[in-house]
Amino acid sequence: MMTEEMRIEHDSMGEVEVPAAALWGAQTQRAVNNFPISGQRLPMSLIRGLVWIKWAAASTNVELGILDFSIGEAIVKACQEVLEGDHDDQFPIDIYQTGSGTSSNMNVNEVIAHLASVHLGAPVLPNDHVNASQSSNDVFPTAMHLGILLELSGSLLPSLQRLADGLEAKASEFSEVVKSGRTHLMDATPITLGQEFSGYAAAVRKGIGRIEIARDDVGEVPLGGTAVGTGLNAPPGFAAGVLARLQDRLGVPIREANNHFEAHGARDAVVFLSGALKTLAMAYYKLANDLRWMSSGPRCGLGEIHLPDLQPGSSIMPGKVNPVVPEAMGQVVARVIGNDATIAFGGSAGNFELNVMQPIIGVAVLDSIHIMSTIADSMVSKCILGIEADVERCRMYALSSPSIGTSLNPYIGYEQAAKVIKEALASDKDLRTVVLEKGLLSEAEVDVALDVMAMTKGGIIR
Repeated sequence: MMTEEMRIEHDSMGEVEVPAAALWGAQTQRAVNNFPISGQRLPMSLIRGLVWIKWAAASTNVELGILDFSIGEAIVKACQEVLEGDHDDQFPIDIYQTGSGTSSNMNVNEVIAHLASVHLGAPVLPNDHVNASQSSNDVFPTAMHLGILLELSGSLLPSLQRLADGLEAKASEFSEVVKSGRTHLMDATPITLGQEFSGYAAAVRKGIGRIEIARDDVGEVPLGGTAVGTGLNAPPGFAAGVLARLQDRLGVPIREANNHFEAHGARDAVVFLSGALKTLAMAYYKLANDLRWMSSGPRCGLGEIHLPDLQPGSSIMPGKVNPVVPEAMGQVVARVIGNDATIAFGGSAGNFELNVMQPIIGVAVLDSIHIMSTIADSMVSKCILGIEADVERCRMYALSSPSIGTSLNPYIGYEQAAKVIKEALASDKDLRTVVLEKGLLSEAEVDVALDVMAMTKGGIIR
């Protein structure tokens, strides 16, 4: 049986066997050996956050006289190579690892040092050069925040904008489609389908606003505090230089923490963001479930709208089609709620000057951001833009609802209106007929009072 070729690497604890083809070194291999837990790796958005910091740190350290120009240039080239995606398989450490993220920080340091050594033709060291002026304790959370900022601006917020735009387009299209409102899942006074969709759009826009508030908080990072927030071994101006380079290159609102001891010991900004994501998930769930209810049928449900047919819905019932995208959205919501619980619990693990659940916090929040973005795009392109309204069925429900008798209150009073509604239900007659039979209103008056479209505009109908 063939075995993988190995080479010997060493660190401060001694020698370690490492796969000969691997770009990483001894500390990465120790973590691989120590944490064979889930088989899941950190998201590349977090890894790239680390690499971007190494990229900016190299140039800043050269500027501050910490690194020779040639070493800094080699590190920059190595970072650019990694950022192009050529070495994604060189970051094998499990998400369940040391709570500071030191293992993954060193993984990035070792890979970049290996590549930089090749570019320079001389040794570039992972700790002394790539990690110069840094500690895992300030770099890893900064990388987490940077990854979050990039995913919010590049993925989630644009997806939410498209979702809100799609919902608003349907709100306009359905502005004259009158239907029965529902409270407690029971018939209520009329509403337009467009008004319902405007509510969904507004909920998404409010979600965008909450996320933008949280994003500003996430923009404050602990870089420059090194191990415990004091900044030991980081020269003055290091954090400012790194963050300025990241702002210029990536366009992210990132800044040094006002208080490094808070920024080191707590991940409250990420907990706050996760709360905003969970709140938006509630809007997702309402949207998904309302669409499922309104499209239920086709014969024995509400059938007020038709969702695009995407795939067969049953392995046994021919012709059955299900609301698959709203169902997927509901499952995303379940995952986001679970991630929020993980993040909240992880956020509570700030012991003195360090939170010791940072990898799982980063994994959970980046997962929520990713799946909330992709399901938003799927909902727009595969569901919302293709929704069709059954106008006649919606109007029939509106006219059939006993709750339209509410508009009779100003004419005949609450008690008399209640009697009319009860008699209509008992006799299976419409409200107009009962009112006329009782001589309570003239035909002209009852037609005004029971104008279902007028009811959607509020006020007293006269």
